[in-house]
Amino acid sequence: MPRAIVLHPSDNVATLLDPGKEGDLCILQGEGTGQVMLRQDVPFGHKICIVQTSAGDTVLKYGQVIGTARKSLAVGEHAHVHNIDSTRARGDLNHTR
Repeated sequence: MPRAIVLHPSDNVATLLDPGKEGDLCILQGEGTGQVMLRQDVPFGHKICIVQTSAGDTVLKYGQVIGTARKSLAVGEHAHVHNIDSTRARGDLNHTR
């Protein structure tokens, strides 16, 4: 059974500690408890959504905003560059130089 770590109580994503397959129940550890059913195959180290997140909502990891959801993300959905726009380390968006 795959495991995922929640790094902060306010996070809406968790990071997989093991690769997971669609339909697997994934155990949440760290600052989260319970389990989430994976909606797709998800590689080790990638994120999954652990709270229903609407398009345009912020994505939180480490208790910090790491991106914005491009589309609605369901619990158990793979959360990665294909459906999240990163907002971390985006110097190209800093227009105050």
